[in-house]
Amino acid sequence: MNVKDKIVVITGGAKGIGKKTAEIFKDNGAEVIIVDYDKDAGLETASELNIEFIEVDVSDQNSVNNLFSEIDDKYKSVDVLINNAGTTADGFLVKMDENAWDKVIDVNLKGVFNCGKEAAKRMMDKGEGVIINTASVVGLYGNVGQTNYAASKFGVIGLTKTWSKELAPKGVRVNAVAPGFVETDMLDSVPDKILDNIRAKTPLKRLGKTEDIANAYLYLASEEASFVNGNILSVDGGLVLG
Repeated sequence: MNVKDKIVVITGGAKGIGKKTAEIFKDNGAEVIIVDYDKDAGLETASELNIEFIEVDVSDQNSVNNLFSEIDDKYKSVDVLINNAGTTADGFLVKMDENAWDKVIDVNLKGVFNCGKEAAKRMMDKGEGVIINTASVVGLYGNVGQTNYAASKFGVIGLTKTWSKELAPKGVRVNAVAPGFVETDMLDSVPDKILDNIRAKTPLKRLGKTEDIANAYLYLASEEASFVNGNILSVDGGLVLG
């Protein structure tokens, strides 16, 4: 996949899917900048992969503005933004408090808006660019105990569809990946019984791997996907929640 010499910004890049995405893009010749709230993990990944790390809170517009100002100064451009940062705070509707709602919406939805807005300005100015947002199988079908997460990911799908119409005339493609359940730290708190049930419901009979999602990002960012716009690419093994 052709991403050679592209300036690629990956939010939530310190661990899990983001880290694997950084590795795969670097291996394919991209100039990678990972962004994360977790400074220690970010520095560790940056050192391991020999890439740049910038500490950012994507839910804070000032923090995001500072990120893109730093990118302007050092790289003069951004070619690809992967809005991969995300969090969960699960609970049944009647037990979910406002803090749990705000935390997930702020990172998963507002964070995508904050980063997408700043990247779009720069991409429109130069007449080209790619924004890839991270939705979820939960954003397509909903899921018990994830009111806030489902709402945030439904919102990401709406942003993606809207931006793909607004930005395409300026040369900017916008798509999203909707992962299924992927083997990352985010699943550590999920009981084995539930994970076994998810495997059983998945036609491919396994959970996703970080490289499954990273390779989908790579395709959508590449020249090979130059006519793909406004798409929500499900990478979930065929899982349909219900």
